Amino acid sequence: MKRILVTNDDGIRAPGLQILFNKVKKLGRPIIIAPDRDNSAASHSLTMNRPLRVRELDKDVYSIDGTPTDCVTIGIGKLLAEKPDLLISGINPGANLGDDVSYSGTVSAAIEATMLGIPSFALSLALSDEEPLYYETAADFGMKLAAIILEKGLPQDTLLNVNVPNTTADKISGVVFTRRGRRLYEDAIKETYDPWGRKHYWIGGGTPSFDPSEDTDSAAISADKISITPMHLDPTNYNALKTLEKDWAGLLK
Repeated sequence: MKRILVTNDDGIRAPGLQILFNKVKKLGRPIIIAPDRDNSAASHSLTMNRPLRVRELDKDVYSIDGTPTDCVTIGIGKLLAEKPDLLISGINPGANLGDDVSYSGTVSAAIEATMLGIPSFALSLALSDEEPLYYETAADFGMKLAAIILEKGLPQDTLLNVNVPNTTADKISGVVFTRRGRRLYEDAIKETYDPWGRKHYWIGGGTPSFDPSEDTDSAAISADKISITPMHLDPTNYNALKTLEKDWAGLLK
């Protein structure tokens, strides 16, 4: 039976996690190992300044008082008797597009598992003004994608960042493979004051601006298409490497 590790960055009680867990039972044996609380924007951080506690909440359901990366590391290294055949991180209630990927705990959990040799993908629901949240749409697609990966695998050192429009399945206009675009925020830092007049800063929100190119993840979501972006563990800019070796080498001697 295939073993599927399921985690997230929104915490053990997040609805998207439970929906995904129940859905992939059709493919094998899912095991949840997730943070005990919200860790959004935790990025690829490990907790190294205190011990971590694991709680077994139910059969094949564990919580850890740490980050998504902690959950993957401890789960694969200590809790599971054998390495899982697949890791799915999600379902995140909010898109992970463009530069958001750098901050995402959801994506970082998949990165960590890929580093440990586990085929992995991150699954996010790209929110809109619509209610309710269509987790089932993302979960159904996640199950379909999981089945393919379990059969065919993934390229070496590669994970998938998947974003699904927040709508019903019949309104999805396609599935496309995309590159990571740019997604920057304006007015994302707010100045606030406490009752004693002391200034504080609150990071979050703001107005996003998107890369308008048609082959990007954000363009796919804007067209109500599911975006699948392959990400490689090696972020080296090889064109820049060649340029620097050629043009700068003599300057540094």
